[in-house]
Amino acid sequence: MPTHPLWRPFDQPDDEEIARARVKPHVPTTVVVVAPDPAWPVVFDRVRARIAAALGPTALEIEHVGSTSVPGLWAKPVIDVDLTVPDSSDEPAFVPALEAAGFELRGREPDWEQHRFFRGSDPDVNVHVFSPGSVESQRQRRFRGWLMTHADDRAAYGALKRELAQHGGFTDVMHYNNAKAGLIYDIYERIFAADRQHAHDPRPRG
Repeated sequence: MPTHPLWRPFDQPDDEEIARARVKPHVPTTVVVVAPDPAWPVVFDRVRARIAAALGPTALEIEHVGSTSVPGLWAKPVIDVDLTVPDSSDEPAFVPALEAAGFELRGREPDWEQHRFFRGSDPDVNVHVFSPGSVESQRQRRFRGWLMTHADDRAAYGALKRELAQHGGFTDVMHYNNAKAGLIYDIYERIFAADRQHAHDPRPRG
């Protein structure tokens, strides 16, 4: 059966997997979701300039992804950045410069496309670092584009996020992400089914 090249099986990391990826101990923080802010793209531009200044040509691509990149979508007030460097496993090439610019290395996942994860403040920002051709980078951008053009899925996703933040009592964003994972997977299935360039047989999560 054909599957889309960006398809991934439904997965929710358990606490052991989450802890293994973390570089620093987790500090419980209540997950908050807020109304869309038209200033978020401007905030991203400032973050992009900061990263570009820190890394120079090592920063191959700096993309605004995640919910704050989708106009009209409720979101955590945190800017998500997808950063592409020549080799995300080569930490000396980018970690010291990013940390000097105020971004703290928080996560390392060698088995997940050599993903590295940074947190920054003022503004609050997540920086996800991958190498060129990363499947996850492509997935994030497809998801962003789909939500921009499909109001029904954008509304459903926003409603779920609001519900989880109001009633879920989440103090670990990874547990919050797991609670969203089912709907996200279902939306990806619609994205893949609609892609005329690649055949994709439905893969319901069951």
